[in-house]
Amino acid sequence: MGSRSDLTDAQWERLEPLLPVSNGRCGRWRDHRQVVNGVLYRIRTGVQWRDLPERYGPWKTVHERHRRWSADGTWEMLLRRVQAGADAAGEIDWDVSVDSTSVRAHHHAAGARHAPPPALKRGSAGGQSRSDPGGTDRPAGGGGAGGEALGRSRGGFTTKIHLSADGRCRVLSLVVTPGQCADCTQFEAVMEGIRVPRLACGRPRTRPDSVSADKGYSNRRTRRYLRRRGIRHVIPEKRDQAAGRARRGRAGGRPPGFDKHRYKKRNTVERAINKLKTFRAVATRFDKRGYVYLGTVTAAALVIWLRS
Repeated sequence: MGSRSDLTDAQWERLEPLLPVSNGRCGRWRDHRQVVNGVLYRIRTGVQWRDLPERYGPWKTVHERHRRWSADGTWEMLLRRVQAGADAAGEIDWDVSVDSTSVRAHHHAAGARHAPPPALKRGSAGGQSRSDPGGTDRPAGGGGAGGEALGRSRGGFTTKIHLSADGRCRVLSLVVTPGQCADCTQFEAVMEGIRVPRLACGRPRTRPDSVSADKGYSNRRTRRYLRRRGIRHVIPEKRDQAAGRARRGRAGGRPPGFDKHRYKKRNTVERAINKLKTFRAVATRFDKRGYVYLGTVTAAALVIWLRS
């Protein structure tokens, strides 16, 4: 008997052609569908890996596949390819919104080794010679809590997810940082993460039609960045910024443009966050390594795209 988190036949038909295949030199992988459903079950329920139901196979196999695909960029590759298919069909609303959300880290997320995680061996199961997703051999990490995207805030140890979402409440790009990191400092990284490939040929699409964000992103650097890229934006001006501009008179310049009707669509990114947090392993961080947690959030975003 399946679980609510298992992929349907229609979703699997979309995902199966995109999955990496074995080159035949390093043994065979366990059935992709069984293992992927095991990963999604854990992400939805937040159970410990050891408590995975037997129908998903050995828990160590499921955990190792998720760890490797998080490290070598396979989850990100799958998300981009699904986005590419949606873009080719004209199903992406390019009125983009940007925001962030804080996630409380469970005490199980503590205790990662200070040394960086071991490099993936080329030719090993799940390594780049088999999947070739274009990721890195040695994922970032190590060096204490900061190196694993764990930070101190009022809620204790937290991680912050910075993301952009299209007009249909689906994630376009993700950045994971320690919880005390300010939103505006990651705006450019989130925008640079928007790269939807073309199915036929050509450069990936990186520039949305418009961007909306809340007052946390209201600063000169953000507005200058968007103007340089020719992106229309709707970001409300802070009161102290408006007062300072008024005190300077003509030297303060004109107030930034603001479209109230466009700003009403900013709730799409908040709804995208709500969809992500229906997955318990996203709403509460259990993963010790930052790159593994990023893979967990990316896999959850992938499921949302498949369901839409």
